[in-house]
Amino acid sequence: MLLAISLRIGKSIFVSFYPSLAKIYLQIGLTACFFIGPFLYYFLKSTINPGAPLTRSSKWSIAVLFAIILIPGIIYPYQTYPKLWNNYFVQIIYAEWFAYLIASGLVLKDILKKLFAKDYKMKASEIWLLTVFGSTALIFAFFQLALWRASFSLYLNGSLAFSFCLYMVVFTLLYRKKTSDLFILGQSKYPNKKVSDQEANTLFARLEKIMTEKELYKNPDLKLNELSKETNISSHQLSQLLNDNLGKNFTTYVNEFRINEACKIMASSNRLTLESVGYEVGFNSKSTFFATFKKLTGTTPANHQQKIQIDNIAYSTDL
Repeated sequence: MLLAISLRIGKSIFVSFYPSLAKIYLQIGLTACFFIGPFLYYFLKSTINPGAPLTRSSKWSIAVLFAIILIPGIIYPYQTYPKLWNNYFVQIIYAEWFAYLIASGLVLKDILKKLFAKDYKMKASEIWLLTVFGSTALIFAFFQLALWRASFSLYLNGSLAFSFCLYMVVFTLLYRKKTSDLFILGQSKYPNKKVSDQEANTLFARLEKIMTEKELYKNPDLKLNELSKETNISSHQLSQLLNDNLGKNFTTYVNEFRINEACKIMASSNRLTLESVGYEVGFNSKSTFFATFKKLTGTTPANHQQKIQIDNIAYSTDL
């Protein structure tokens, strides 16, 4: 959405300062304008319902929109048919943008109602969504007034409105020490139902295979989103899977692989120091390794290694 707006704004600025600009740039700007409304609508829809991905029909709708604007654009380029674009295509583009603004408003209807509710304190995320919606609507209004050639409007007013909104958003983000709450609408941490046992077993098999084969746990900076990309499981689903189906968080799950690997190394070789073993399996400090080892095994690395040595001596004596 931001890219589409930027292309539309860029077109306005270049045309204002370089009237002889090649017509293909005018066509690109108007084509991008055609997608501002749809992208706003799907952005708001996916933000309010993060657990619901785009449906097949939604994806087809986006594909149809591309076809509607691109195919006529190829058949009737701006360079050859400027009157067709200025008199008809631009009207269709702005009408479509307005229609999606209305649809976006309906998506936000529950939040918009809260604006008029007494004693209700808006959440940061709700203010954020209203800001995005309001800014886009403001930009549309200025461009529409310019299209209608209103006496008090200027062609660059849309660009000025965009700059004002962008700077206000940037200053807000810089001012706030915490920004993560802007993108979460306060839903429960795991709103979806618990993953079924059958699906969980399939996902765990894939997860364990990748963790073992690629030895991802040896990366001391491994993050949930990185593991999510490797396993092709969404971060939300992966976190929910570990918490609900295993009863453990991401850090504990990864550390179990590290401790199991550490035990294997200590059993197969005594050439490495305990500290080196910790670094080898993915811990970034000796203290973290020792604390985690004791937490998961109930004993210290030194005691575990000593037990292995005693067992080896007893085994050799029996032989």
